[in-house]
Amino acid sequence: MTNLIVKLAENIGTIGVKAAYGEPVTVDGVTILPVAFVQFGFGAGTDGGTEDNGDDADSEERGASSSGGGGGGLSIPVGAYVTENGRARFEPNLISLLAVGIPFVWVSGHALARVIRALKR
Repeated sequence: MTNLIVKLAENIGTIGVKAAYGEPVTVDGVTILPVAFVQFGFGAGTDGGTEDNGDDADSEERGASSSGGGGGGLSIPVGAYVTENGRARFEPNLISLLAVGIPFVWVSGHALARVIRALKR
């Protein structure tokens, strides 16, 4: 388990701004900086084993503890900053914005409807 924690600590620098903004790419004098919505989650746990009085030969196996962990991530490309002729502008990825925006608007609408209903009472 400690090796997992050490590896996570070494790579924690890539979680954050570096993960949300990609490396700039220059094509035909135009610089493109990709932007993404990034989310990570990690978890770990241990099982302390079972207490045993040690009367039989299997007592060492039953008393052994186990551990495990895992993690995952999500990256949604939101768009890119495009720099051309000294001017920068944001070019959104419309498909990603719709994929994120439609559920957000739906949830917001339902929440607003519940607030209005509660205020009418």
